[in-house]
Amino acid sequence: MWKANFKILMTVVMTLGVFTVVSNIIPQVRSAVPELIVINADMTPVELAAIGENVYLGVGGCTACHGLGTRAPDLLGVAGTVCTTRDPELTCKEYLYESLVDPLAMIVEGFQPIMLDQSRTLGQPELWTLVAYLESQGGEITVTADDISGALAAAEAAEAVTVTEAVPMNPGDIDPLNLIAVNGCLACHAMDGEGGEVGPPLGDLIGQDLAFIREGIVNPNASIAEGFEAFAGTMPPIFGDMMSPVELDVLIEFLATGAVGAVSGEEESNDDGN
Repeated sequence: MWKANFKILMTVVMTLGVFTVVSNIIPQVRSAVPELIVINADMTPVELAAIGENVYLGVGGCTACHGLGTRAPDLLGVAGTVCTTRDPELTCKEYLYESLVDPLAMIVEGFQPIMLDQSRTLGQPELWTLVAYLESQGGEITVTADDISGALAAAEAAEAVTVTEAVPMNPGDIDPLNLIAVNGCLACHAMDGEGGEVGPPLGDLIGQDLAFIREGIVNPNASIAEGFEAFAGTMPPIFGDMMSPVELDVLIEFLATGAVGAVSGEEESNDDGN
């Protein structure tokens, strides 16, 4: 009996030993720590463009649409050239900057107006490094220290501003239609015959589970609606953070019911004692 147990014990020890050896041979992969973006006015155009490339490939999320050939025009290798042909009244960097902060000002033929104002997710210094990178794609970098200095000053001023307008806490004071407008939902989704066709019509959400709608806003890539697979990844997962919890609740209730004041009506009835 003891011989059988001994054989089993030795088999286990040898197996563990083999796994230990193999695991030590396989290269270990460590998660990369996000690199801190440091921008100052003393940087050269090449250094600014290098930071802009990191923004383009990373936090900017530009590659979710650009370069795929279907959602948005390809920018790499050509942006610094075509920028001079779009608007004769704008320089290359002025046109590129406008395209980032007011992307609906000029839509490239053949593409949907799905791009959002990038100043909602990127600071002014990051935007100008992105302009420098795009200029480097086939053209000359004209972003200067003055552009960066101005952007840094604007960023500091924005941080110093005290917000005096309080976020509405009463659902009855929040207009879901205004939330849809200011968040640019109709750039991709249709409602009442108006809007884009990049995502499913908002009317299709009436009757859907509240949790399902919430996930579609805060984590839009978790589930892609049938028929819209080609646009997977277009909607950025930022809208849940751009609205207050109360605003998000109001929007979700409206999308689920199609009725303005769905949340406030419930609260008002409770206040009346009904």
